[in-house]
Amino acid sequence: MRKVPVTEAVGMILCHDITKIVPGCEKGRAYQKGQVVTTEDIPKLLDLGKKHIYVWEPEDDLVHEDEAALSLARHAAGPGLYWDQPNQGRVNIRAAREGLLKVQASRLYRANSLEDIVMATLHNNRVVCKEQVVAGTRVIPLAVRRQILEEAEKICSEPGPLLSVKPFQPLWVGIVTTGSEVYSGRIQDGFCSVIKKKIAPFGARLLGQIIVPDDPDVISKEIRMLIADGAGLVMVTGGMSVDPDDVTPAGIRASGAEVVTYGAPSLPGAMFMLAYLGHVPVCGLPGCVMFNNSTIFDLILPRIFAGERISRPEIVALGHGGLCEECEACRYPACSFGKAT
Repeated sequence: MRKVPVTEAVGMILCHDITKIVPGCEKGRAYQKGQVVTTEDIPKLLDLGKKHIYVWEPEDDLVHEDEAALSLARHAAGPGLYWDQPNQGRVNIRAAREGLLKVQASRLYRANSLEDIVMATLHNNRVVCKEQVVAGTRVIPLAVRRQILEEAEKICSEPGPLLSVKPFQPLWVGIVTTGSEVYSGRIQDGFCSVIKKKIAPFGARLLGQIIVPDDPDVISKEIRMLIADGAGLVMVTGGMSVDPDDVTPAGIRASGAEVVTYGAPSLPGAMFMLAYLGHVPVCGLPGCVMFNNSTIFDLILPRIFAGERISRPEIVALGHGGLCEECEACRYPACSFGKAT
């Protein structure tokens, strides 16, 4: 790569994109890397404020920015991802399917700690749509040292890819609705319709809803029966507070499920309960799920449908970012809610 005056560049190969910016009107690529500079290009380049340009002279120790960005994308992108062609030195990585984005954050930090390496991603555990841009990568100079690029490639690919998109599994879902007031018909249940809307994007199938009184033995029996009938996820609604008549947590424990947590550092959703009966998650849902746009339920649900088993330390980590701002126009998941470091 060599810096030359624009007026002396005729016949030389441009080694970088040149951007044209018209304030308030446009920003785009005026010249593309690899283009041979002609006599007609000289006044145009001067109009763009270019007195000098870089032309390409291959060196064994240097890798051009486009080639480097493509290589970084290829090494970082795992299952469920693909990448675009370079544009002004940047390569975008896109989701090839709907699913749960997984980012190995500690390795991403290591890669970005290398000189001249840039990779930006969406947050880990973000639900993404097919063809959505989930990451972008580039190098800072027009050509990067091969040794640095190879080190970044190693970080991006070992062990396993830096980025991936897990597909959602179409689980059968069972609902146990507790509350003597609902069981007796005094009031109508408000949970089931909300849950149906929440699980629909994941391709879930509703196995059934069972309404029971505030009786731990009955609650536990119905949880076990739903799982025996094929439920891959059981949600128990109502009775999650600490009032004397709220016995849902006791009913979940009585089913034999292993409790991961009762209580979560998330607002709304502090009274959430997560347990596992074998490999089947059992969730105790607090009342806020009926009334708030985004709660702990929205943070946990995608991971369950992606087939992940959630641990207590992962729940604890939600405290950083676990406060929903309850915006007038909800933007979740394009916001900070639940974005633990």
